[in-house]
Amino acid sequence: MSAPTPSPTPVNANTTGQYLTFLLDNGSFAIDINAVREIIQYGQMTPVPLMPEFVRGVINLRGAVVPVIDLQARFGKTPAKVGKKTCIVIFDSHRDGERVELGLMVDAVSAVIDIAANQIEPPPQFGGAVRREFIKGMGKVGDNFVIILEPHKALDVQEMAELCEQAQENALNNQNVH
Repeated sequence: MSAPTPSPTPVNANTTGQYLTFLLDNGSFAIDINAVREIIQYGQMTPVPLMPEFVRGVINLRGAVVPVIDLQARFGKTPAKVGKKTCIVIFDSHRDGERVELGLMVDAVSAVIDIAANQIEPPPQFGGAVRREFIKGMGKVGDNFVIILEPHKALDVQEMAELCEQAQENALNNQNVH
């Protein structure tokens, strides 16, 4: 007689993560709080010519030039409108092994919440408003879901830099045609 096999237990199923939640185009999103440096009020921004639509411009953050990404436009939607609660979430990313600060323009910051690992479902297989690889999971919060972003994919600095270069080339090619 063989011994019964134990049922598999998910690793760290009881761990809880903290997430910054924010609103974007009437959707509720979250990002791991460990990736967030600070939240600042939307303010003076310098536009940068020949950038893709999702690059709103740059801000001066204590002497550092920080690009601001319109998260709504990055997800392929129309650029966000600036409202009273619009703010910029300062986030750390990496490119070529170096830390890069990015600003994420969001409609409003909601709260920092705890979500247990066993309350996070995989991203939907189809029909999402956001590219599937951008989503880490769907966090159950009460009767609702919050889309937990995979920041190093959704905000991949290398991919965004390539899109910026492509936008610049397209603009120069269009100038040469006329």
